[in-house]
Amino acid sequence: MKRRTSRRDFMKNTALTGVGVWLAGSSVQAQEKSPNSKIQFASIGVGGKGSSDCADAASSGDMVAICDIDDNTLGKAADRYTGAKKYNDFRKMFDEMGDKIDAITVSTPDHTHAVAAMRGLLAKKAVFCQKPLTHSVHEARVLRETAAKMGVATQMGNQGTANNALRSATKVVHSGTIGAVKEAHIWTNRPIWPQGIGRPKEEQPVPANIKWDLWLGPAADRPYNSAYLPFKWRGWWDFGTGALGDMACHTFNMPFMALKLGYPTSIVAETGEINPDSFPKSSKITFEFPERADMPPVKVVWYDGGNKPAAELLQGEKLSGSGALLVGEKGTLMSSDDYCGSYKILGKDFADFKQPEPDVKSPGHFKEFAEAIKGGPKAMSNFDYAGFLTEIILLGNVAMRVGKKIEWDGPNMKATNCPEADQYVKGEYRKGWELPV
Repeated sequence: MKRRTSRRDFMKNTALTGVGVWLAGSSVQAQEKSPNSKIQFASIGVGGKGSSDCADAASSGDMVAICDIDDNTLGKAADRYTGAKKYNDFRKMFDEMGDKIDAITVSTPDHTHAVAAMRGLLAKKAVFCQKPLTHSVHEARVLRETAAKMGVATQMGNQGTANNALRSATKVVHSGTIGAVKEAHIWTNRPIWPQGIGRPKEEQPVPANIKWDLWLGPAADRPYNSAYLPFKWRGWWDFGTGALGDMACHTFNMPFMALKLGYPTSIVAETGEINPDSFPKSSKITFEFPERADMPPVKVVWYDGGNKPAAELLQGEKLSGSGALLVGEKGTLMSSDDYCGSYKILGKDFADFKQPEPDVKSPGHFKEFAEAIKGGPKAMSNFDYAGFLTEIILLGNVAMRVGKKIEWDGPNMKATNCPEADQYVKGEYRKGWELPV
C-alpha cells in the first residue's frame, strides 16, 4: 500500500480550503443503499460512549449485531436491541454476519480501534469509529489510505465537527478577519484518570462478566487488574492515548480546520516524569507547522495536566476548563469548550463583531454518516480528514516517549533526527490480532 501521501494530495482530497467542500458533492459508496432502505448496523463496544453510538445507529437503521467483552453490558444492550445477535469477539461477528451488515460503529478502547475498523473497511462496510481514530500514527495513515481505496462512507466520532459555531469560526479565520495567525494555544482539563504510575504488581481474578483476553486484543498479554477498567485504561500506553488522544480530536479540531494544518515540521514535548507503563501526569507539547497556501508558519501549543496558556493571551477573559486560542495579527479568536460550541474574538475592536453563518450547516453529526452511507455527501469528519487530524495529534505522544525534539518528515512518516521514534510511530500486535492489511 502506498505510504507517501503528500499534503498536496490531502488538500486535493479533503476540504481544508473551505468548509462547504466536504458536503458539496456526492460520494460513491460501496453499499449503494437506496435512500429509502434501512441500514443494517453492527456495533462493537456498546457501553459508555458506545451506548449513545448504538442509539444513534439504531435511530438511523436496524441494529443486527452487537459486540462487547462485558457480558453485563452486552446483556443490557440486548434488552434494547432485541433483534440483534450478540457477540463477545468482533472477529467472529464479521465471520458470521459479514453479509448481513452494511455499517459498523467502533466504540472500544483506543488500542482496538484500528483492528476493528480495518476489518470493516476491508469488507467494504461503512465505518464510524470513536476518537481518536487510532492508537498509533501508523494506524491513522493506514486507515485513511484504506478508506480512500475502499470508497466507503466513514466518520470519526468528534461531534464538534458538526457544530455551526466551529464552521463559522473556520470561516472567520479563512476570511482574514483576525489577520495572519502565527500561534495557537489549546488546553484541556484532562487527565481525569490516574497517570504517571507504574504497572500494578498484584494479579486479580478476572470478573466473571469480563472476557479479559478479548479486551486485551492486540495488546501484549498481562494479568487483569482493576487499574485498567472500566475507564482508567486511557492513562496506560498500551491501551490509551492519554489526555492528548482523548481530547485533542475535539479541541484541536477547530484550529486544524481553520489553519489548514498539514504535517508539522517538528514536535517537542515538555512533560513530567516518563515511565514505560503510563502517560506523564502533565505535558506541554509544541508543534511547528510550515507555511500553508496563503497562511504563514504557525506554532501550536498543547497544554494538559494543569498546564495553561499565559494569562496575557486571554486579555482579561476567564480561562475555561478546555478551549483554544488563535492569535492573529488583528485579533484573537477564543473557543471556551471542548467542541467549539461557541467562540468570540477578544478585544474592544471586536465588540460589535457579528459571527457569520457557516457556508454549510450540518444536519447532525451521525446523520451526516447515515446520509453518506446512502450515497449522499461525505460526512465532514470522514477518514480523509479525521485520519490526518489523528495522525498529527498522536505525534505529540511520540515526542513524549522520545524525550527530545522530533524533526518530522510527514509524507514518509519518519523522524529524520531520531530513528528511535520509529518504535512509537508503529506499534506491535499480539498474534491473532494483527492489523489486517
